[in-house]
Amino acid sequence: MEEFEPNPDFVISDEQALRSLFPAVNSLAAQKCLTVLDQHAQNFITRSPFVCIGTQDLDSNADVSPRGDPAGFVSILDQSTLAIPDRPGNYRLDSLVNILANPSVGLLFIVPGFDDTLRVNGRAFLTNDPEILEKMSVKGRVPKLAIIVKVTEVFMHCAKAFRRSQLWNPDQFQDRDEMPSLSKIILDQTTGAPNTAGEMRRIDEELEDEYGKTMY
Repeated sequence: MEEFEPNPDFVISDEQALRSLFPAVNSLAAQKCLTVLDQHAQNFITRSPFVCIGTQDLDSNADVSPRGDPAGFVSILDQSTLAIPDRPGNYRLDSLVNILANPSVGLLFIVPGFDDTLRVNGRAFLTNDPEILEKMSVKGRVPKLAIIVKVTEVFMHCAKAFRRSQLWNPDQFQDRDEMPSLSKIILDQTTGAPNTAGEMRRIDEELEDEYGKTMY
């Protein structure tokens, strides 16, 4: 595939040029940003089993990481503070290392079946305070640490993206078997996947077994 080269005549490089393409922001949209978690935001968070965390390192390299647990897994410590448990993963620690370098974070809370979402921006730090972690125990397993977010901005995001994508429409669900398994994709991208279906099936089964043993 030939490398894409943008036409410089059509690159938008400043805010004035950007805003000239759109109508003025709706006054309600401009006013909806809060600096604390009101009751509606708190209710949304307690219903959410899934949040995406956006971070950046000092060189502005961006990362977005999904986090999921039973609904309400993100603790509301007060109207300006959230605590997100860090569960076992692949131990790359991308988000955590980024937070150490640059505490600015963006959160996107999603509730299954809801088309609207909740966006929260703030500054984060890491803690292994036992008093906080013990309350996040699942199946007797306590997380090693939590991400604490001091909230600076909160607002609801409209339903257009989810409705355009039909994300919750079962008729739009795709068959996962139409793509290779996660194990095969990663092996293809790294050391190479085995040639036999039986060996690949064994590796896939081992991954499923690992999920069952290490989820928490």
